[in-house]
Amino acid sequence: MVIAIDGPAGAGKSTIAQFLAQRLGFMYINSGNIYRAITLGCLRNGIDIAEDTVDACIAYAYDVDIEYCNGQVYLNGEPVDALLHTDEIDKKCVPLSAIVSVRHVVNDIIRKIAKNLDIIVEGRDMTTVVFPDAEYRFYLDASIDERARRRSEQGVSELSLEEIKKAIMERDEIDKNKQEGSLKIADGVKVFDTSLLTIEQTCAELIENIKNINIIRNRYG
Repeated sequence: MVIAIDGPAGAGKSTIAQFLAQRLGFMYINSGNIYRAITLGCLRNGIDIAEDTVDACIAYAYDVDIEYCNGQVYLNGEPVDALLHTDEIDKKCVPLSAIVSVRHVVNDIIRKIAKNLDIIVEGRDMTTVVFPDAEYRFYLDASIDERARRRSEQGVSELSLEEIKKAIMERDEIDKNKQEGSLKIADGVKVFDTSLLTIEQTCAELIENIKNINIIRNRYG
């Protein structure tokens, strides 16, 4: 079974998807961390992510060894999750994730991981491009102020709250206007505004929208 979750930065996708995966006993995949790992690898190899380095970025994405195991991303065998949430990675990951060929690489990685597994996967185009036929598709949203506050409280950014808010708004514009894999709400996707909801409340809302919840409860308690 695939449960796909999309939404903008700071809407709570990662936290909710991870919480829900633990609750249901599913594998959790954070698609954004795969893009971040490729970004980290590019920077380590002196590949600055810009318009004139697209070919180099694509070549690196095809050559690098990316694995996803127990909720962790491995870059050439090294667990790198702890290195992926910095202001520099945030900034450089945005243009990298807009490169169509890189998106194809990441989507292929995710589909291979998901084959024959029960998974919860979150990102920007999981419900529209990667798993448009997923059994359950959700879109999580929140107000821009709440999203900025959450990102600030993560303690991984040196930016001010207003700077974080501006960066998120810029990211939204890029995500919504990508050539492929743009952020949008597809037909049939259930939308939740998490602005005033706790993690537990949001998770409960999602579970109640899974039609065969009794089957899941019997399997995973």
